[in-house]
Amino acid sequence: MAKVVTFKPGLWEALYIPELLRGMSVTIRHFFLNTFGSREIVTIRYPEEKRVYPRYFRGVHRLMQREDGTPRCVACMMCSTICPANCIHIESGERPEGGIEKMPVKFDIDELVCVVCGLCVESCPCDAIRMDSGVHMPPIEHRYEALLDKEHLLERGGPNVSVQGGSGPDWRDKYDDSMGDARAVYDGEGDHYKDIKGS
Repeated sequence: MAKVVTFKPGLWEALYIPELLRGMSVTIRHFFLNTFGSREIVTIRYPEEKRVYPRYFRGVHRLMQREDGTPRCVACMMCSTICPANCIHIESGERPEGGIEKMPVKFDIDELVCVVCGLCVESCPCDAIRMDSGVHMPPIEHRYEALLDKEHLLERGGPNVSVQGGSGPDWRDKYDDSMGDARAVYDGEGDHYKDIKGS
């Protein structure tokens, strides 16, 4: 069983004056060391110096374009459904030329609400939304400046190099020469299977 120790502070401890003075002495010491001392404060002198972003830095969103300049988005609502912050708002409409049924009439992202999780990018089935711009959200003065609409997102994104619908049914023949020795380990009961089993 634990031993209970009772402590009855005196008037000096009850006023917290010693701890207040000790805390203020630490603050004043750091102030004078950083202001007049020889130590350099560890900081980045932004905007003259800029931090090098890591390779997988999630920057400001961008919408990718098709060859004709229209957005790749088919308004499937997967990004707005998975978004934990509910910062993506999409209104879908019919595509005038046919073919693909839907397109976003309105596509808005509120960057002040966004938690930069990247789930919208992961859930997009047609590679329409990306966060690989390498640009962080600039400081703003008014809230409406952080609401990025479809036109602004399309300006950031360029034409997409991926092929709509994949490479076709004969993709193995096209890439067979470039794959070299890189093959899948699973080959049914083929040569690799027999080498492992020893039969």
